[in-house]
Amino acid sequence: MRHLLLGLIVATGPATGALADTSLSINIELEDALVTTTSYQCGSEGALTIHYITTNDDILALVPVDDDPRVFAGVVSASGSRYVSGQFEWWSHGAEGTLRNVISEETLLDCTAPQ
Repeated sequence: MRHLLLGLIVATGPATGALADTSLSINIELEDALVTTTSYQCGSEGALTIHYITTNDDILALVPVDDDPRVFAGVVSASGSRYVSGQFEWWSHGAEGTLRNVISEETLLDCTAPQ
């Protein structure tokens, strides 16, 4: 039985003002999951590799943002595939992909997967 374990460390500030480390692990059964990897070319920004994890219940994408891997959750999209993580959105349609900061309405990367 194969598992994927995603670990995130979050710094939290309790009411006292002191910082404590909190960790979160997500355990996903990969036995019935489809894991695919797509490499995109993003102009002068270089290559971007995305890992997609699809299970019966969840659709996730592991997307590096500023060289830190982030877990993006699949959300409803009228066209293509849309994933979000905090203020970031990864949208892919066919061979095209776009990373945006939806708060600042800034496009961070425009990418194309080689065919």
